[in-house]
Amino acid sequence: MKRPQTSKAEQTRSLIVERAAVLFNQKGFAGTSYKDLMEATGVTKGCLYGHFASKEELAVEAFEYAAQTLIDRVGEAMAPYEHAGERLRALLNFYRTYLSNPVIAGGCPLLNTAVEADDNQPALHDRVVKVLNRLHKGVFKLIELGKAQGVFRETVNTQDVVTFFVATVEGGIMLGKAYSHDQPLQTVLHQLERWLQFELGDF
Repeated sequence: MKRPQTSKAEQTRSLIVERAAVLFNQKGFAGTSYKDLMEATGVTKGCLYGHFASKEELAVEAFEYAAQTLIDRVGEAMAPYEHAGERLRALLNFYRTYLSNPVIAGGCPLLNTAVEADDNQPALHDRVVKVLNRLHKGVFKLIELGKAQGVFRETVNTQDVVTFFVATVEGGIMLGKAYSHDQPLQTVLHQLERWLQFELGDF
């Protein structure tokens, strides 16, 4: 049975979202004008308004696209492994190339959007929190899997590990971007791995 073909309008909308995701991630919401969006997407202002009621609506969908791309890439990195220790190493290795091979041009969409949308864009801020919760939940399940497999210590506080993991990784990404250098992130990931081995047991 053939899948229904995507309509031209749907194709145009998807193209706008994909290209806008890169633009917003590079220039931020405030720094992106309708002229920028028109040049990046190749459509008119009327076309943009025809698909999105406002720049805010487009920014939200663009962020959700960028965030889903990140989540998908993380999943792909861990998918080949069943052993929780291997999956955790795959996750750490994914972030080791995060600055040199970003999922979306411009850096981490979570970090970039969280910083800009904290006070000024409540809709975007709400989406950032939801994606962070998904990330926390994914790492939580991984640690719990390791406990069930007998790989990680049963006594470890999973929620504490998850919070420290996410905060440390995002902090390393921020330092790497600020200094335009990969070394801060590599140092952070190396120390994080050592801490995880101390907390969880050798994996």
